[in-house]
Amino acid sequence: MDEIKPTRIDEASLDRLLGIESSKIGYYAEVKQKIRELEVANANLRAKQSELQAVFDSISDGVLVYNGSGSIQHRNHICPRLFPEQTLPGKTCRELFHPETQLAPKLCPVEKALAGESNQISFTNTSAGGENRYFDVTASPIFDPQGQTRALVFLRDVTVRRVQELHLVQAEKMSSIGMLAAGVAHEINNPLTSVAGYAEALLRRFREDPELENNQILAVFPEYLQVIMRESYRCKNIIDSLLTFSRRSDGSVGLVDINEVIDEVLDLVRNKARQEAVSIEEDRRRDIARVKADAAALRQVFMNLTMNAIQAIKGAGRISIRTFSVDDQVVAEIRDTGCGIPPEHLDQIWDPFFTTKSVGNGLGLGLAITYNIIERHQGHIEVVSQVNQGCTFRVRLPICQT
Repeated sequence: MDEIKPTRIDEASLDRLLGIESSKIGYYAEVKQKIRELEVANANLRAKQSELQAVFDSISDGVLVYNGSGSIQHRNHICPRLFPEQTLPGKTCRELFHPETQLAPKLCPVEKALAGESNQISFTNTSAGGENRYFDVTASPIFDPQGQTRALVFLRDVTVRRVQELHLVQAEKMSSIGMLAAGVAHEINNPLTSVAGYAEALLRRFREDPELENNQILAVFPEYLQVIMRESYRCKNIIDSLLTFSRRSDGSVGLVDINEVIDEVLDLVRNKARQEAVSIEEDRRRDIARVKADAAALRQVFMNLTMNAIQAIKGAGRISIRTFSVDDQVVAEIRDTGCGIPPEHLDQIWDPFFTTKSVGNGLGLGLAITYNIIERHQGHIEVVSQVNQGCTFRVRLPICQT
């Protein structure tokens, strides 16, 4: 009997011998295999979707996806914080970028992206409260395999940066104006000195020459010359204060008389107060001790407080300024009869860029700078306010111990 030799048959040959390849069993096996492949593909897709969603949600900018007709398909969690209504799914790009017109193909970043053009724009949004917010927008087209185009939009809130830029521009402009004013003041100072000097010389002539003094035709001249002298020296004092105020602080610290600082500031603001029908009352102790301070910085403090007081008064009003000492502190108090500060704003007035003034009347930095200067001098500033009754700002500085 012949020996039976083992024969190795591979899987494909076995399927052919059994007829599985062409049978229903083979068909079902193929379907099962396809199902397995689809399940794996679906799992991979779900993993990719989770990854993309995580990326989508981790972006700190607002992210929007617009469909081909300009309606929002998706938004991340930042968008509701920036524009809760305008970025609801289904809203069109008109709601956010061009509410006044139906279409704006040359201006709207979404419409430009849907036309295949990547673009960047900046725009300003004004809230119902009149607050401006600034945004940078980047829009890019998304080309689908089906030939559809959608738009991917990034919204970045750059309000803080833009306000700082505006402040720097304003500060630079004020610095230039200050330098110009200082130059003009210096030029005016010299002729004023001559006017006052010649008026003094004429008065001396009148006193020394009996013929002139007894001349009835010239009887009123001494009085006129006194007026010329007095007003000339008043102008010189104002100009000297302006020059002192415009001088950039070098941070040097010395013994400072608070009353002298307030005198210099009042020389500059009295005319403004007079124009606004605001009277200035003073109750200042002239014998208070000096403080160790940066005089230029304190001028900035009292200039901010007095100008704020004038601006807070609508119509006729009054500013009261007191200085006195308590224990080991010098206290300067500025009280106005203005509109007051609402209680909900009292904690915010020291914050940079917080302001209740209308656009163009302040960047909200004056009180923040004031607070920092007083803190730097180991002092303290406090405010008491009643709406429609006015405010009282009280500055406390330590007396210099010699």
